[in-house]
Amino acid sequence: MADPKGFLTTGREVAETRPVEERVNDWNEVYKPGSLLPIISKQAGRCMDCGIPFCHNGCPLGNLIPEWNDYAYRDDWAGASERLHATNNFPEFTGRLCPAPCESACVLGINQPAVTIKNVEVTIIDKAWENGDVTPQPPERLSGKTVAVIGSGPAGLAAAQQLTRAGHTVAVYERADRIGGLLRYGIPEFKMEKRHINLRIEQMRAEGTKFRTEVEIGRDIDAAKLRRRYDAVVIAAGATTARDLPVPGRDLKGIHQAMEYLPLSNKVREGDFVSSPISAAGKHVVVIGGGDTGADCVGTAHRQGAASVTQLEIMAKPGEERSPNQPWPTFPMLYKVTSAHEEGGERLYSVSTTHFEGDEDGNVQWLHMTEVEFKDGKLEQKPGTERKIPAQLVTLAMGFTGVDRENGLVEQFGLELDERGNVARDGDFQTNVPGVFVAGDAGRGQSLIVWAIAEGRSAARGVDRFLTGASSLPAPIRPTDRALTV
Repeated sequence: MADPKGFLTTGREVAETRPVEERVNDWNEVYKPGSLLPIISKQAGRCMDCGIPFCHNGCPLGNLIPEWNDYAYRDDWAGASERLHATNNFPEFTGRLCPAPCESACVLGINQPAVTIKNVEVTIIDKAWENGDVTPQPPERLSGKTVAVIGSGPAGLAAAQQLTRAGHTVAVYERADRIGGLLRYGIPEFKMEKRHINLRIEQMRAEGTKFRTEVEIGRDIDAAKLRRRYDAVVIAAGATTARDLPVPGRDLKGIHQAMEYLPLSNKVREGDFVSSPISAAGKHVVVIGGGDTGADCVGTAHRQGAASVTQLEIMAKPGEERSPNQPWPTFPMLYKVTSAHEEGGERLYSVSTTHFEGDEDGNVQWLHMTEVEFKDGKLEQKPGTERKIPAQLVTLAMGFTGVDRENGLVEQFGLELDERGNVARDGDFQTNVPGVFVAGDAGRGQSLIVWAIAEGRSAARGVDRFLTGASSLPAPIRPTDRALTV
């Protein structure tokens, strides 16, 4: 193990954020550059190298966490990078964006603050890029087989990289104008600067992966024709059908889905716009939805100069400690203060929107809501709690309900869906159409980035076996695997 007494002598320290008054005036990542390196070796030394490392079970990728903690403790950054990449194609993404279920499953976390696994991970990969330890890994020989990957989010990129390295000729199709999927246009710059994506795309191009942007399968290219053109197809198009809010006034101007609002600020950062066509500047902003996407809307509104920001959540406020019905090593529902919440705004829990009110020009001006409570297993409104708050920009961040059914991809392939609206698949991630596989949210439903990468890696093994009859590629999960929950 790293430091046998580390968990006894060293307290938990996490990455230091830049001052709020500084970071809300730019779009750079919120963490202070270089703040981790002086402390990270000691933090890695807190790892106990457990006989049964439950952090492996908390992470669907099966990351070899005690091993790279040991390397990081000894300042062997090349060794740490090798161990990190053994299970994860893109640790710079997960180290910044994952909510770290591995830390919830850390054995030390039973009665002490868990090891800062996520901070160690991002330090290792940042050092690896800095030291030149991340290099292209082109295949030694080509198989002569071709694969199309639909979607360039984490699942699609992971599948594409694995299949390219296995020797297949892979083309990634992305309907947006740049590669990255929600990593590019759904994640604000202050959470992950897009230079990290660009570095990986350069690596993948050097390995032989081809990229086709502004091509939507189902609209620009018939899915059935694509299937005939390639030996196999991987659908990694995500679960992009957003959950809506069917209440009176929903059609007023100024009410937008989060994925209509967030990408525009990223396009400003890419130089496509001088300012966002949907801006919070000077407006009273209401974000409906208490998850990570809602927090992204909050942070974006702060940087655009909102007059006020209010985030609504229909569920009750979570506790700050594990509840008895969410024991270790499960991922608990805890009250979380993200960097966006540190920057200001109000958070309201146990409230439900009843309707919107607009002005004479059809612009939203007020949001009417009521408090709710659970009774007999269902949410009911509490009489006498109705009120309204100013709302000149409303973003809906209430999650997603399944794969896109409007672009023709599902129908043209002839895909079967499960009861949740996701693309059905077998144990090899293959759909009902031979040679057509599905990975990521399109098959699993809305999930975490670590599950998306794990799905991409596992689906790549299924594709490789379909094309060659056998495969040595890793498959960290099965389609039926689920997170550690009660």
